[in-house]
Amino acid sequence: MVQRVETQRRKAYVIRLTTAQLVVALAGILMAYPVARMPGVFSVATGALVALLPQAFFIQRMGILSSKRTSRSGVHLFRAEAGKFGLTVALFSAVFVVVPPSNPAFFFSAYVAIVLMHGLAPWLMRRHRTI
Repeated sequence: MVQRVETQRRKAYVIRLTTAQLVVALAGILMAYPVARMPGVFSVATGALVALLPQAFFIQRMGILSSKRTSRSGVHLFRAEAGKFGLTVALFSAVFVVVPPSNPAFFFSAYVAIVLMHGLAPWLMRRHRTI
């Protein structure tokens, strides 16, 4: 019973965090369009993808949204985090080699804003605070 409540709490946290990150990405796109038109929008979108894809990999690898996985050992965490880091490095490399952003300021701003949403996570879960 306690594990089920914890799984539901984790799922709610992941869904709220991902929703907030997508809202930040959309806000960045809407702010970039009047300034730099489509090249700015493309830079923000690639920065958002570089931030969101490794997080999605981590969530899938840890099995946070799946109720089937019960083992939460440190090895799973280490492997998921190492994979997330490797995917981030690969995506940064691919972006700058294959499709360099036309405006690096928009690219890095979007990336940093989405990654820093984890710092706002306690406010996203106000109902579940513990004293």
